[in-house]
Amino acid sequence: RAEAGDAEAQYNLGWMFALGQVVEKDNVTAYAWCNIAAANGNEEGKKRKGIVAKEMTAEQIAEAEALVKEMIAKNPKLIQKKE
Repeated sequence: RAEAGDAEAQYNLGWMFALGQVVEKDNVTAYAWCNIAAANGNEEGKKRKGIVAKEMTAEQIAEAEALVKEMIAKNPKLIQKKE
């Protein structure tokens, strides 16, 4: 569902990476998924992105932002167009 643009699934996936639940903890990936969820209007994604960012360096945040761009370029369906 996250790959298809479901903001709640994107947020859940991001938070799983932030907590290291079922997947290895990875703040860069967590930030990226929460950022994408936030871009799709998910309020929890916006909040959690900020929480994750507090544990990251400026370089890691830049890496996460680049990852977001790469993910969207590979799969434009990640971002749902607002009508």
